Amino acid sequence: MAAASCPDDERHDVERPMREPAGAPLLDVVIPVHNEERELERSVRLLAGYLADHFPYPARITIADNASTDGTWQLAKRLAAELRAVRALHLDRKGRGRALKNAWMQSDAAVLAYMDVDLSTDLNALLPLVAPLISGHSQVSIGRRLGPGVRVVRGPKRELISRCYNLLVRLSLGARFRDAQCGFKAIRADVARQLLPVVEDESWFFDTELLTLAERAGLRIYEVPVDWVDDPDSRVDILSTALEDLRGIWRMSRRLARGLTFEGVAGLREAAPSPDTTRQLWSFGAIGVFSTLAYFGLYWVFRDVASAALANAGSLLITAVANTAANRRLTFGVRGRRMLARDHTGGLVALGIALTITTASLAALRAVRADPGRVVELVVLGCANLVATVTRFVLLRAWIYHPRRPASPMLRIPGRP
Repeated sequence: MAAASCPDDERHDVERPMREPAGAPLLDVVIPVHNEERELERSVRLLAGYLADHFPYPARITIADNASTDGTWQLAKRLAAELRAVRALHLDRKGRGRALKNAWMQSDAAVLAYMDVDLSTDLNALLPLVAPLISGHSQVSIGRRLGPGVRVVRGPKRELISRCYNLLVRLSLGARFRDAQCGFKAIRADVARQLLPVVEDESWFFDTELLTLAERAGLRIYEVPVDWVDDPDSRVDILSTALEDLRGIWRMSRRLARGLTFEGVAGLREAAPSPDTTRQLWSFGAIGVFSTLAYFGLYWVFRDVASAALANAGSLLITAVANTAANRRLTFGVRGRRMLARDHTGGLVALGIALTITTASLAALRAVRADPGRVVELVVLGCANLVATVTRFVLLRAWIYHPRRPASPMLRIPGRP
């Protein structure tokens, strides 16, 4: 199906309401699937009935099958032949982001959305999701399962993972949206055709990268509180997905640290490179998040065989060396052996300051409570490390990134891979 045309001089003006192309639906809801023959028919018929009876605009459902090995694709073709408002799209390679990107880029609808096949989100939230895009208020709209106004039914494990992931996204990528991975999103088609080519991930991190780029491009993201009932039979591999997301955060944080531009993407406001200090803060913060997680893990292990003071010192030493090396290369753009000893000496001085602050915090805790427990120790050490981190940034920036020392050319070329 041909994509709707977009005039070259069109701007994403938030006051302009949208009109669907003649003969095309206003909304295209994509359901990405992989081996979902058990859920697919029930969900598609339920959604099709809801759109026909309760949604006030012309709408279509696109089943985007990404490399299913069961009967999903045959079922999708049968549903598309039977139901007028359903079409089917097949991809030979797996990847939720890849399926969404292909389906959205081929669609002729004015508003593009997607939802998970299990329909965990209350369908009554669909109109509130797309209304801000139709009216011109926003360019992107997402469901939110965190914060006020939501009702979420899911296990404590998934709840904890979701909250930790979104906190990590906010800390490392500077995101302002609350729920990166809710399977309930919509975007204006004219924006999607210009933004999707710069989204690199084609798997589970696709959502987070898309939202981060949209936010950095100055687009308005509207958040809709939703009711969500988790599918207890979900076959998503939580561990592998979490690892993919962590790799995506690391890659995205490096991309932001280099300075982000949308070269060749017409119609979107260019995201100017961050000033040097701001860019360094983002990079330093991202590295700091991973260093802190490593510190906590090492402390937990060392605490089994050593005292709190020794476990703290050992964990700080290992992570401080790695932290200095990462900041030297990624945050401050310094490479090679020149002044390597001096730079790591600065890192060791920062380590000494951090060790002093954390040791004093442990001593104060022991004075208040004789046997505080390991979790309480980690909470206190985490707070102490925040103070030490600020000191580390100031010291390393003055020591490694001295104004007389030339910065790496990489830092002066925004968007360079």
